[in-house]
Amino acid sequence: MDQTTTPTPTPGPVEPTAPRTLPGRPAPAPVDHLLVRPWIDPVVDQVGHDPRSTYVERFWLATLGPSTTWLLRRLAAGLEAEPEGFTLDLDATARALGLGSRRGANAPFARALERSRQFRLARDLGDGVLAVRRKLPPLSRHQVARLPLDLQAAHQQWLEGALPGPGTDEQRRRARRLALSLAELGEDREGAERQLHQWRFHPAMAHEAVAWAWDRHRVAAKAAAR
Repeated sequence: MDQTTTPTPTPGPVEPTAPRTLPGRPAPAPVDHLLVRPWIDPVVDQVGHDPRSTYVERFWLATLGPSTTWLLRRLAAGLEAEPEGFTLDLDATARALGLGSRRGANAPFARALERSRQFRLARDLGDGVLAVRRKLPPLSRHQVARLPLDLQAAHQQWLEGALPGPGTDEQRRRARRLALSLAELGEDREGAERQLHQWRFHPAMAHEAVAWAWDRHRVAAKAAAR
């Protein structure tokens, strides 16, 4: 009798749908691994912030805490390297983040993962699959109101700096050109944002310029590889 082999399906992006788990009830996670896939959200993907960006470091960090923030940074890097999805070794990731190897719902790594679900930055799809946002949305008014007063003021300054003003278009074009040059020189995204800050570009403009440059650089690299 002939035997046929069923090919292993290739993971791909997922469209935003309602979570399969009941609200407030954490889904059971696989013991050793999760399959991480991108959570496609056209709105947040357009206006949101990379988990490795200055915005997330300055404003989301106080809301999420360091463990969840670093976890999301690690997941974003994984999805950037493998856009269709990748397998996450839970024990190795916990150790890499300095969260130890203790298991259970109250373990530091489990709490960090659950916190990402609570803020709807990740969600379970069942069968050991975790959908993760590639961009974090801007903080809501309620979240901003819970920040320390100095961060509330800094967030307001950020918003004001992101608004168009005299000379903004020319500054944006210059920031994009510089960011693209940094990408072509092999600089990473975080380093490029920091360099633009040192060149006195507003953080919001630097963030947008780096995102634009990396998208442009990625398209050019794919075209050259054909």
